[in-house]
Amino acid sequence: MLNQNIINMYSIEEAKKLRLEFWGQFGKRCEIHPSLRERKKKWMLHRTKTRGVALRFEASRSDAKVILELSHKNEDKRLKAYEILENYKVVIEDGFPDGLIWEFFHQREDSGQEVARIYTVLNNVNYHRRTDWPDIYNFFIENMLRLEENFLMVRDVLKEEVG
Repeated sequence: MLNQNIINMYSIEEAKKLRLEFWGQFGKRCEIHPSLRERKKKWMLHRTKTRGVALRFEASRSDAKVILELSHKNEDKRLKAYEILENYKVVIEDGFPDGLIWEFFHQREDSGQEVARIYTVLNNVNYHRRTDWPDIYNFFIENMLRLEENFLMVRDVLKEEVG
């Protein structure tokens, strides 16, 4: 008898199919969400109008994250942007009762790129379990709406100071 705790191993094709289905279902969920229905572009993500700043969704086998990422290749500019955001921490964290996680150094697994991150996390969810998808989607929508709104309040200052 197989141990129920063994993680299912997926072929590359199966993993790709699951990933596409997960994000496709998320897109459908966004289409019907009352706060997103009227938006032409559902999410700001890389269209922040600020060089080296992006908003990201991330889902894994252990958690889900909504992230404000500073990825400017110039380390001084990236750290300056991080310091500016720290000065506006009260604004950035508004509406996040437990605050946000602030990492001035993070190495991205997919590219190895060094970035700074400010994020919130939903632990103990696994995007490989379809039963977790509703919780992940609700977490993504609620927290990204809040993070986008907060970021927009400080975007002009960040653009002016960092360029």
